Amino acid sequence: MPIAFRFKLIPLIATVLVVALGIALGNWQERRADEKIATQARLDQGAAAAPLALTGTPLAAADVEYRRVTVTGQFVQDWPLYLDNRPYQGRAGVYLLMPFKIDGSNMHVLVQRGWLPRDPLARDKLPAFATPTGIVTVDGVARLHSGHVMELGAGPALAPGVIVQNADPLQVAKASGLTMQPFVLQQSTPARPGGDDLRMGREWPASGMNPEKHQGYAFQWYALAAMAVIFFVVNGFRRGKSGKP
Repeated sequence: MPIAFRFKLIPLIATVLVVALGIALGNWQERRADEKIATQARLDQGAAAAPLALTGTPLAAADVEYRRVTVTGQFVQDWPLYLDNRPYQGRAGVYLLMPFKIDGSNMHVLVQRGWLPRDPLARDKLPAFATPTGIVTVDGVARLHSGHVMELGAGPALAPGVIVQNADPLQVAKASGLTMQPFVLQQSTPARPGGDDLRMGREWPASGMNPEKHQGYAFQWYALAAMAVIFFVVNGFRRGKSGKP
């Protein structure tokens, strides 16, 4: 009996839709993987480069992102900010942000000083911390922001001592009236001289680099598209062979 292919419109439309969806999502995951590979390369380059000494000269955030930086000046002690919902080693807590006035200038950089524990029974109670006084040097890594978490509705206005979900340097500059570099300095070691608050956690979470995960997802979406084509062809021949309508 000759083998024939029985064409049917509705299965063809369904196959085309599944193939289009699989290819589109596979391509999107491939782009995500490429983005993370490029970001990891920038992280590696920034870690290998000599630390950049910050001055009062305004810098573009994209030019210094992921660079190791060092800055000398003093903390603006009356403008602490707390970023809520930042767990660390399984414990609830906040990130402490504080403007840092660069020595010899009117320029500031927003320093992500560290993680502090939060009292789960008194969430409005702010954690205590110590801040070095006078001129100190801070080392860290430049980041575009301190990481964003989901925020439902509008949060409170930025003000000294407020607990918020998210805050970026430009928002802090507008609220405080301070001239600010457009990036965050993610502090990596205690300020010197004089040390720093030893309770602060500074093992910052990884940047989500895992291109292999996205490559795996892309393969799954491409496989789905291929399986849809195979299923359509096999069932078309099966219908033709059986002679069923």
